[in-house]
Amino acid sequence: MTITANTQFPHLIPQNLEFLTLMRDSSSATLGAELVYTQDSSGRYLTFYWQHSEYLGCDPDDIVDVLNENDNFAPVDKVVYLEHLHRILSSSVPERVKCWFKCPNIELLELELTITPILPRFGQATTTVLVIGRLLPSKINPQEANQVLKPPTALELALRLQRHQKLLNRITRNIRRTLDLDIIWQQTVDSLGKKLNLERCIICPYQPSSNKVRVIAEYCRPAQISILGSEIDISSESSFAEALATLEPVVMTVSSNQQSSRFKVLVVATGYKDQVNSLVALSFVNPCHSLTQAELELAKEVADQLGTAIAHATLYKEIEESRQKAEEVSRLKTEFLANVSHEIRTPLNGMIGFLKLILEGITDDAEEQHEFISEAHQLSLHLLNILNDILDIAKIEAGKMELDCSPVNLKELFDAVEGFTRRQAEMKNLSFQMEMPAISDEIIVQGNYQRLLQVMLNLVGNAIKFTHEGGITISADLMLKKHPGIVKVRVADTGIGVSLDKQDKLFQLFSQIDGSRTRHYGGTGLGLTISQKLIEAMGGEVHFYSLGEELGSTVTFTVPLYQQPLMVIGH
Repeated sequence: MTITANTQFPHLIPQNLEFLTLMRDSSSATLGAELVYTQDSSGRYLTFYWQHSEYLGCDPDDIVDVLNENDNFAPVDKVVYLEHLHRILSSSVPERVKCWFKCPNIELLELELTITPILPRFGQATTTVLVIGRLLPSKINPQEANQVLKPPTALELALRLQRHQKLLNRITRNIRRTLDLDIIWQQTVDSLGKKLNLERCIICPYQPSSNKVRVIAEYCRPAQISILGSEIDISSESSFAEALATLEPVVMTVSSNQQSSRFKVLVVATGYKDQVNSLVALSFVNPCHSLTQAELELAKEVADQLGTAIAHATLYKEIEESRQKAEEVSRLKTEFLANVSHEIRTPLNGMIGFLKLILEGITDDAEEQHEFISEAHQLSLHLLNILNDILDIAKIEAGKMELDCSPVNLKELFDAVEGFTRRQAEMKNLSFQMEMPAISDEIIVQGNYQRLLQVMLNLVGNAIKFTHEGGITISADLMLKKHPGIVKVRVADTGIGVSLDKQDKLFQLFSQIDGSRTRHYGGTGLGLTISQKLIEAMGGEVHFYSLGEELGSTVTFTVPLYQQPLMVIGH
């Protein structure tokens, strides 16, 4: 594109509706030109007339909308064209310009244009230009464009580099103002897309462990279909793979399947300390736009700045999440200790009270004295269970929970559980059912008897505690599809249940669904957590199910069947 100042045309042209209407209805005979159009500062057409508009393949009444939407008649180097447009609007001085335009169905066209600012009323900014032009005899085929188009002049290169440097400074300032990753990503694609007049600009965070990336931020023209949130397979995108392999900007000209057109793509990897953390892809409107080595260096610099910002923001996010998690754990531990302290004091105060009555001789007879001693004994056992829970959790946290597994008869285990818990259920008028698989053979599982008993007493005890009417069912099912087979034990109740949004807290250490519920029903709230850890140590899994509050609960756990060792006889 070449430029010469032009002073032959008056530039005090009134910007009003009548003038723009005249431009729309004018003909080559009226203005003595074959091409006449008006544009705003963004390059959008306001009016358009061309003697050869039949090449555009659209209805003359809709020609302005079609041109603005599809870029059917636009400068090959739109970035430089807009730079001239802005300079003319800012200086109010017309210029004569020679530039190449792309036009569908025919060759690239070289036009000579006279761009004249349309001055507004006094005190208003100039935002519109009148362009009168003619077709020059030189023309080329799109396939020959790269060889025939003239390279940018030194002035054009200097202007382009200056503009890119300003863009780099702006992006750097913006991303240094925040540590929010979402803002950094979106501000970057918006700045690049708008300032470079891109078709599309995307950012995809990169993890070395995955061969796919997801589009996390996107800028695209309104006519384009958004790909935000979609996944890209790196192995199927050669430009992405090459950018990761070389850590250098990669430029490719690719075809669009949707529009049967070609566009240029620049892909650059961002990183910090040689660790890639994202991929940025820029899609240029003009496939003939040539990227100089200086511009590619600027692209690398933008990538370096962005990569550093992403690394710092990611580190800040991780630190913030760790801080919040630590604060939450501290809060839960404080609440847990408060509840446990209450649970320890309650039986301890009862024991002290009963023993004091006995020591002071307040009891009337031996029977009452025996009753007080029995109550103190029950309270001491309850206190022992609480302390055992706390010790178990301490061992689990320290990684010192060791279990010796051996064959366990499932019926004997169930009988023991029934002996400890049936009376508790009947005292609350709850039904109590124990269901074993209907087979004649004994069922032997591989586990630790005392710990399996502890788990079942925990689960059944909770079911009785949180059930006020209805009943509890304990059952077992054989699952022999896998080898070795497993037994699934199920404890179901018709109790108070748990809301769906709170069930994820059930197995979190020191996390209680509701502190008031724990205080009301008693206990440490550690039963499920301890049970889960014990069953996992024996090779099984624990799961909790509830449809919501007042809809009952079901807890299941699995334990492997015992496998009889094979006897090998030596020869």
